[in-house]
Amino acid sequence: MEPSFSLKTLLTISLFLFFITPQSSLALKLPFHPQDLLPLLPRQVSWPILNRLNGAVDLLPTFVGAASASNDTGDWKGACFYENRAWMEFHNKTGSEFGGGTLHLKVIRMWIFGVLGFIEVVGFGIWILNVLDFSVELKLVRVWKKSLWGLSWVKISTFGDMVSEAHSWTCMDIYVFATPYHVTWDYYLLSREHTLEFKEWESKAEYEYVKNWGVSIFLMHAGMLGTLQALWDVFPLFTNTGWGESSNIGFLKKHMGATFEQRPQPWATNISVDDIHSGDFLVLSKIRGRWGGFETLEKWVSGAYAGHSAVCLRDSEGKLWVGESGNENEQGEDVIAVLPWDEWWDYELNKDNSNPHIALLPLHPDVRAKFNETAAWEYALSMKGRPYGYHNLIFSWIDTLDGNYPPPLDAHVVASFMTVWNHIQPEYAANMWNEALNKRLGTQGLDLPDILVEVEKRGSSFGKLLTIPEQDDWLYTDGKSTSCIAFVLEMYKEAGLFDPIASSVQVTEFTIKDAYTLRFFENNSSRLPKWCNDGDDVKLPFCQIKGRYRMELPEYNIMDPYPHMNERCPSLPPKYFRTQSC
Repeated sequence: MEPSFSLKTLLTISLFLFFITPQSSLALKLPFHPQDLLPLLPRQVSWPILNRLNGAVDLLPTFVGAASASNDTGDWKGACFYENRAWMEFHNKTGSEFGGGTLHLKVIRMWIFGVLGFIEVVGFGIWILNVLDFSVELKLVRVWKKSLWGLSWVKISTFGDMVSEAHSWTCMDIYVFATPYHVTWDYYLLSREHTLEFKEWESKAEYEYVKNWGVSIFLMHAGMLGTLQALWDVFPLFTNTGWGESSNIGFLKKHMGATFEQRPQPWATNISVDDIHSGDFLVLSKIRGRWGGFETLEKWVSGAYAGHSAVCLRDSEGKLWVGESGNENEQGEDVIAVLPWDEWWDYELNKDNSNPHIALLPLHPDVRAKFNETAAWEYALSMKGRPYGYHNLIFSWIDTLDGNYPPPLDAHVVASFMTVWNHIQPEYAANMWNEALNKRLGTQGLDLPDILVEVEKRGSSFGKLLTIPEQDDWLYTDGKSTSCIAFVLEMYKEAGLFDPIASSVQVTEFTIKDAYTLRFFENNSSRLPKWCNDGDDVKLPFCQIKGRYRMELPEYNIMDPYPHMNERCPSLPPKYFRTQSC
């Protein structure tokens, strides 16, 4: 009679294996891991557990080392195999000018002296659930049985051979391999030496780079199922659906500690525009769709509880306008725009499908008195129609070698990401970072691979290059580059709010959080407009004018400007602790 196994039986055995197996160097290679079975369970059971074990950030690879001919990577622990090592072998199999290479990745074997096998007795037959690794030459020492939940189990002690230390037979290790000129990936299920061929180096520069610095190796540390689960978590962040909105909220709650407390209705304020003045600051938090997903990741890495910003301006006739970097024009381009308030507000109320939450941060009366409205308008009109400041977007976030990267991010991962985009969309890559990196090197026209090679030639590192502060007066091929927050703060700078230290403050180094922590805003709630937070039982120190959930701006309005502000600040979640005078 053939045995019949239910999912319950398999799960019971797997959980039993998990709890009795010693967590040490003698840990066993199991036919499956409890986590491997979770996707087979009902969604209401499996997904809460998987969501605790894996999340969207598990899509990020972890840098484990660089393999070159002169030295190997050393050992690292994989998602599946515990001990691994890699090295590079150069060759010229194609007879090309610079040859190619073979990357060797080997799973380190080790002695194991105990293996558990589990059997279920069915009639007179024995069905073996754990078929031991075929590479093991079994030498039986003792066999014994014990009844447990209707099952019988056998312990078999072995010696005299080595087995690969995979966590289970259903796991796999997924890797990304990168040079400044190549990016590829592979996965490994079997415990043996694996190879990855680079048939030809693209140039002498790539050959020299790999010879000296190696091929960078990144591990998808969540493994196969974890990576699939992470993909499932990331996808909805960018969807314009209720699922997407709840996914963004869940991500920010999990990784930043955001609360998202619901406000009483109405969720849009009946505003009297007469109470809004030039220089008043607008911060927006979008939680669904393309921009919602992008802002969620931006908030996570920077610590900002808002993802977009704009500024109010009144003209000589008293009409209210909004200046904004990142407004989409008719051609679908993100540009700097100056729009009438009514047009801007109508769009946010009725047409913006990202469900924006919006707060108005009125300037303090003393600060408003310093605000040079004429200079602000001159600046706004000089920038109108120019492209959004993608050039310096990421550099306001990265100030330190290791204090701005939420694990598993680091400078190696950033370089790998840039390399991928350099191949997929070279024009996009040039706009996003190539020009800015050239300015930090004092070079012109180098593309990303050449930049990486040049950095290593100078005895520096890509991580150090990223920390060099942006300069407000840098001119790019399309003019001055200002992200949404840089546009607002450059206007503040032109209007005199950073005087007398304006020349020593680079506002392109500020994040949105850095902006709303400035002590520029109203600190007396009695002077806020009467309609501010109307109907809400929680009185915020600013005016939330739209949104179902109550906006949070930690450390709001507490910091006076100082020279070289925000040029060397760490920003690690979830506390985002910043050092004094950084």
